[in-house]
Amino acid sequence: MKKFEEKTIQSEKIYDGKVVHLQVDDVTLPNGKTSKREIIKHPGAVAIIPITKDNKIIFVEQYRKPLEKSLVEIPAGKLEHGEGPETTAIRELEEETGYTTNELKFVASFYTSPGFADELMHIYISDKLEPLNEKIEGDEDEFLELLELTLEEAKQYVKENRIHDAKTNYAILYLETLEMM
Repeated sequence: MKKFEEKTIQSEKIYDGKVVHLQVDDVTLPNGKTSKREIIKHPGAVAIIPITKDNKIIFVEQYRKPLEKSLVEIPAGKLEHGEGPETTAIRELEEETGYTTNELKFVASFYTSPGFADELMHIYISDKLEPLNEKIEGDEDEFLELLELTLEEAKQYVKENRIHDAKTNYAILYLETLEMM
C-alpha cells in the first residue's frame, strides 16, 4: 500500500472537454472514512525557454480568460495525442514565436496543480534558435504578442505581476540559478 493512499470506490465522469476532463471520485481515506475528490484529467503540457542570440528570452503575452487579464509567459501548449514532449516543445516554439531549433535541453517536469489536476508540465530550453522561412499558423482561437526581454526585465515583470504563472516563474528562477553558477 502506498503511504496515505486513497482507494477509489467509484468514479463519475462529469465533463469531457477539448482540453480537460472532469471526474468526481468517491474515495476511502487512510483512516477508513470516505470523501469526494474532484479531479481534472489533462494530457500534459510543454513549455520552452527560448533564448535569442543576443541573450534575450522570448515571451508571449496573451489573454487568460480564467484570470480576466493578460499574462506574459514562456511559449507553451498541451501535448497532442501520441506526441512526445520534445515534439510539442518545437511545435509550440514554431507556432508561437516563428522560430525553430534542432537543440533542446530538458530542464524539468512538475505537476502544476496536484491538489485537483494530473497535468504534468515539461520544460525545455534552447539558445540555438533559427527563424522559420514561413510562419506556421497557430491555434485559431489564440491571440498573442511576442516580447523579447532580458532576465533583469523579466524579473521586473514578475514584480509587476505581468509574469504571474508558475511555469514562467520557474523558468526565470532556473535562468537566475544558471547565472549564479
